[in-house]
This record gives sequence, structure tokens and C-alpha cells, in this order.
Amino acid sequence: MLKILRRKAQSTVIQALVIIIALVFVFWGVGSGFGNKRNLMATVNKQEITLQDYQRAYENTVENYRQRFQGSIPDGFLEGLGIKQQVLSQLIQGALLRQGAQAMGITVSDLATREKIRQMAAFQKNGTFDLDLYKRVLSQNRLTPSGFEADIQNEMLAEAVIDSIKGFTDVGDSEINGRLQQRSEEIKLDYIAVSADSMKDKVEVDDEKLAKYFEEHRDSYRTKPRVKLKYIPFSLKDKADTIAIDAAEVEALYKKNRQQYNIPEKRRARHILFRVEDKTNELNKKVQRSKAEKILALAKKGDDFAELAKKNSEGPTASRGGDLGFFARGMMDKSFEEAVFAMKPGEISDIVESSFGFHIIKLEEIKPAKIRTLEEVRDELEEQLRKQQARKALFAEANDVYESIIKAGSIDKYDTDGTRKVITTDYFADNSPPPDLPTDPAFLRSAFSLKKGELSSVIETGQGYAIIYVDDIEEPQVPEFATVRERVVADFTRDEAVKLARRSAEDLLKAAREKGNLADVAAESGFSVQTTDFFRRDNGAATAKLPFQVIKKGFELSGKNPLPENIESSTDTFYVFRLADRRTPQQQGSDKEKEQLRNQLLGEKQNRLLNNWLAHMQSRSKIWINQKLLQQ
Repeated sequence: MLKILRRKAQSTVIQALVIIIALVFVFWGVGSGFGNKRNLMATVNKQEITLQDYQRAYENTVENYRQRFQGSIPDGFLEGLGIKQQVLSQLIQGALLRQGAQAMGITVSDLATREKIRQMAAFQKNGTFDLDLYKRVLSQNRLTPSGFEADIQNEMLAEAVIDSIKGFTDVGDSEINGRLQQRSEEIKLDYIAVSADSMKDKVEVDDEKLAKYFEEHRDSYRTKPRVKLKYIPFSLKDKADTIAIDAAEVEALYKKNRQQYNIPEKRRARHILFRVEDKTNELNKKVQRSKAEKILALAKKGDDFAELAKKNSEGPTASRGGDLGFFARGMMDKSFEEAVFAMKPGEISDIVESSFGFHIIKLEEIKPAKIRTLEEVRDELEEQLRKQQARKALFAEANDVYESIIKAGSIDKYDTDGTRKVITTDYFADNSPPPDLPTDPAFLRSAFSLKKGELSSVIETGQGYAIIYVDDIEEPQVPEFATVRERVVADFTRDEAVKLARRSAEDLLKAAREKGNLADVAAESGFSVQTTDFFRRDNGAATAKLPFQVIKKGFELSGKNPLPENIESSTDTFYVFRLADRRTPQQQGSDKEKEQLRNQLLGEKQNRLLNNWLAHMQSRSKIWINQKLLQQ
């Protein structure tokens, strides 16, 4: 969105559009002819989305992410999210919403648009709309009043359409009670876990089977390409050791970068975490808070905090007594951070709620803010300057050597004059370089990208520079069976054990479905049946210690059909299971819980309806996308 509208990021329409992006597939069109569409990104039923519209939306989206990452977006992050496609998808969806508004007869007047703008805090001075401020802010954002007002009107129109569609949904008391019942429902499962490891002793191995397996999987044993190199290294460390640094240079560098030597206040704390995975599950939140309150009472009474953390914390620091080490502001969840930086050493907090759950915090130690002096960082600065100057001089030397090799005609004819040694390697693969070879990725990438007889340019490495010549290449090949026999035996045994485990589980399930009794079938086959405690959908993984897919299928079983149609698997373990018992504890739910659940269910239904409406609009629409511009 526009910079000025970022403050509206929590508005209903913006949230709805974000949800739509997550729910609705990207509307792709087809067409290769451009004609007069070179400056268009897309058309939606002949309504144009210009390149300028797209670029502005894209820049605003990127700027939003840049602010989230405090100015530096990680490499490849935007590409991984498919931001270009997301931005275009949002623009297309906006067009569909506006066209839907026209079909519904929904309009937004110019008067309503102007009134909306007049109410925006960004354009108010002393509580009143200021025309000069309005023009100035738009100018700073490279916007015109007419263009901005059109954007606001379109946004209001989209919001009106969304509200109109959502108005058709409602949630009844029966739905709420049904969801409450579903949340509290518990089951108990009988199950057999058949692992591949338990079947390895049953695998029959002979030379004939191994030979056949090897032939079927030859490519799995193909060797990696190997190269033989001649190279000249240029060591940054050796060069740096020869450079002397003037004290005045060090002082100047310190003054230039003085700000980076400000060390903020840091605090060391321990915490006991009671994790809450589903923030909408009020029952789970109550249970976790209740557990936290009991442990807090023990901590306040004087019990050893580290021991309490080891026994009760559900966070990754439990094993070290909840110790988080030292951290500065901006490194922790906001509510957690505010609590820690308001405490005194030795103090124990009340229960603090964060995005992870509930915390009990003990502040152990404070390191006050300070500025590192010139004397404290002198050695670091000298080393930094030494490396900078060494790298510059070293590159010049490497470049001179490279030109000399070119003039000589080959690295073999180059006269090192005793100053530079040409190192020759034996054959090696990229995953097993010789011990004395530079292990820098740039060096290995270059070595394995060159052809036989090719000379690299000057390559920068972590250790300095290098020039590489590929003396020979050994192409990948399938080794003789005898040389990889041990690997073949291990792979064959593993694969056959997996097949046996799967087959055994399938046979168990088939027999259990025929006889209706898992325990008898297990006894006849030499397997043991395990039984879980009662568990709910939201705590099955922790309570029953079973994979998610087994838990999910378990709740689909019934007394009439206690066995599933198929086995379930996780890694190399296969599960046969049977519904042993089901119960639904009485749970009325408080008025607050019911209201929260009503809002949750209403939101789910509204988003499904909106999703279906947009899918319907898409199915009736002609959408063209300029793929060439999108891929630039």
C-alpha cells in the first residue's frame, strides 16, 4: 500500500485482501500476442492494469518488507515468496471486486471518498483536515490528489463488496456447541507400529538379488566428476603480515565509525515457557495459564528457578535451566522484552503472555550500555585496515601474474621466478577436496565449472585470491559391483525391510478388518498392541506419541467402523490402529469463549464465501497477463 496508508494495515479490507491472496489461486491467463499491450501488465474483462499501477504496488510491497527487516531484505526472500505474482494477483482481485460492485449496483460517491480522506490522521493538523499538509504529503509520495482519491475510492468500493458478501453468513448456537464438543472430544487408540528396522533381520540377501538390485540402481552409485588442478594461491594473511599501519589511520577509522562501538544495555534472563500453539483455543490457554500459575507460586516461594525450568519449561532452553543468555532490546518478543527491561536483577515476573505462550521470567544480570574506547578496539581496527590494504595490493599482484600467464601462453610456461609456486593436485571430487586445498566455495565452484585445459580468471576466496588451471577431468562412472558391495548390501537391506514392514502392516490391517479384532491378529502374528491414553485433537502428538496423520484418521473412526481403510506411515514406520474408546467430557464453555468461537467460525464462513465468490468471478472472466513483463 501507499506509505501513508501503511497505518491502515489492520483495516478490514486490507486483512480481507491478504486472506484472499492466501486462499485464492493466482489468476493466470494465456495469450502471446502483445499488439498495443506493451505497457499493460494485465487486463481483466478489458479493464486495464497498467505497468505503472503494477510498479507502484510492487514498490510499496517491497518497501513494507524492507521496513519489517529494518532496511535489509535477505537475498532471495522476495523471489521465494513470489512477490511479483502476489502483487499482480492482488491487483487482479481488486479489479474483480470493482467489477462485482458494478454488477451488484454498489457505488461510492465522491463526497464519501473526500470525507474518508478528511478523517485520515495523516492529513490532520490540530485535529482538523489541512489542505496544504494533504498536498505536501501526496507530493512527497509522488502522488496526485486525483490519483490518490481514485485509489481510496477503489478501496472503499472493494470494502463495500466484501462487507456485502460477508453479510450473507451467520453462525448458529448449534454450530458453536458442535465445535465446543469437537474440541473437547477425546479418543483412545489401540495400535501396532511396524518399523523397517524390526524387519532387517528377515531380509534374505544373496549375490543374485544384489546383482539385480545393483543393475536397477546403477545411477545411485555413479561417482562424482573429479578434477586435477594446477593453481596459484595468493594468501591474504601472508600479505597482511607484511603491512604496517599508521596510528593516525586507526584513529581516523575509529572516529568515522564511532557509532558502531556503542554497546547497548544487555540483560541475562531465565524463563519457564508454557507453550500455546493455537491462540484461538481458549480451553488450552486456560490449562496452560493454570500450570504457569502453580509454578509461579513455587518460584515466588523460593524454589530453585533453574530446576523449575528444567522440569516444567516447554521451550528449547529447558535443558539449561531456561537460561536465555544476554540479549539487547529488539531481540525478543515485544511483551517479553518489555517485562525483562522493567525488572531488577533477582526479580521474578508475574505471568507474561507472548506470541509463544505464557512465561515466568527471572532477571539474572544486567550489562549496562557502554562505548568501546579506541584502545579497546585498536587491534581490531589495525587488523581491519591491514586486511583492506593487503587485499588491494594482493589483487594487483594476482592480476599481474594472470597477465604474465596469458603472455606466456600457459601456466606451465609461466616463469614463477621463485616468488609464486604452482601447486598441482591429484584427482578429487567437490565433496572431498585435498586437505591443503582452499575450501572456499568460490574456489571449488570455479574449479568444477571449467573445462579441461581452461584457465580461470583471478578468483576471490575467503583466504585471498587464486588462479586455477584444469589439468584434467575424470568423468563420472559407475564403479564395479565389487567395489561398492557393502553399500549395495546396506541399501538393498533397507529397501527390502521397508517393503516387508509395509506388507506386514497391510496384512495385519486386512486380517483385523476380517476378524474385527486387532489384539487377536497381533498375537497370532507375533506383534504387540499398544494402547494410548485418552487424547484430544490438539494434544494428540504430545499425549499419544503418534504421527499427525494417525491422529487425524483416528478421529474419523467410529464404533461402527473402528478400523481405517488403509495403514498410515511416518518415515519407515507403518501404523495399524483401531478406535478403542471415545468420550466427550461435558463442556459448556463460558460466554466469552462462545463469543470468541462465534467470531472465529463467522470469519471462516465469510472467507469461504468470499473465496467461492471470487472463484466464480474468475471462471466468468477473461484475464490476460503480460508474461514477458512479469518475468523481467
